[in-house]
Order: sequence, then structure tokens, then C-alpha cells
Amino acid sequence: MKRSIAAAGLAALALSACGKADERAEAEAKAAHSGFTPPAVTSRLDYGGEMERRFRTLDRDGNDELTQDEWPRQDSRLQLLDRNRDGVVTASEFSEGMLARFDQMDINRDGTVTSDEEREYRDARAKGRVPGQSQTTPGPLLPGG
Repeated sequence: MKRSIAAAGLAALALSACGKADERAEAEAKAAHSGFTPPAVTSRLDYGGEMERRFRTLDRDGNDELTQDEWPRQDSRLQLLDRNRDGVVTASEFSEGMLARFDQMDINRDGTVTSDEEREYRDARAKGRVPGQSQTTPGPLLPGG
């Protein structure tokens, strides 16, 4: 008796989960069809953590340095982070450079980057400038994006 009640409960739970999954899939399909992308907000802390994980992934030998053989490509923009031009990007060079990039993307200086701010930053970079600066005086462009 207890087994049949438990089995019925599990079956009901599975059916309700399938219904919600179907509803979610349908909503996602409608959103994709309409071209809708939900807005995103990334805090400086979250971005820093994400970049730390990225550095750890690239640093295959775990020595807190990215040598050219660990770069995704030999012509990688990571070389722009190498402040002392020794051919090695240290963890601190990487972190400081990536947080400087975040600060450039944070157009309204509220400590978060929205999807709109990131889009504006990328559009400006494509035009050779940084948001918030005059078009006649472009600032330094950091790697990424």
C-alpha cells in the first residue's frame, strides 16, 4: 500500500515537472523566435571571480603565470596585459587588466555592468573608442570582448 502511494506520488511529481519543463521550453522558443534576450547584470565582484576562473583555466601548469604557449592564440590580446613586456602575464597583471576593462564597461559607474552597457562598450570598441570619452580622444582599449 505504501509503495503504491509513493509510486503514485512520484508519477504525479514527474508529470508536473514535465508540464513545467514543456511550458518553459515553449516560453524559451517564443522568446528566441521574437529575438528577445533577457537583460543581464554583472557585478564587479562576480566579474572578478569569473576572470579568476578564466585565468585558472588558461594557466595549465598552475604557476600563476600565463606564458605564450598557454595563450588561446599566439596573436592573443593577452599580450596587451603584459605590462613589463616579459612575455608572461602574471595573475596580478591579468586581474588588474580585466578589472580595468570592467570599469570601462561600467559606463554609469554603479559597480555593475548591464547587457546594455556591455553592448554600448562593444559598439564603441568596434568604432575605435571607449564609451564616455570624446570621439576625438580615444582611450586605451583593453583586450577582451
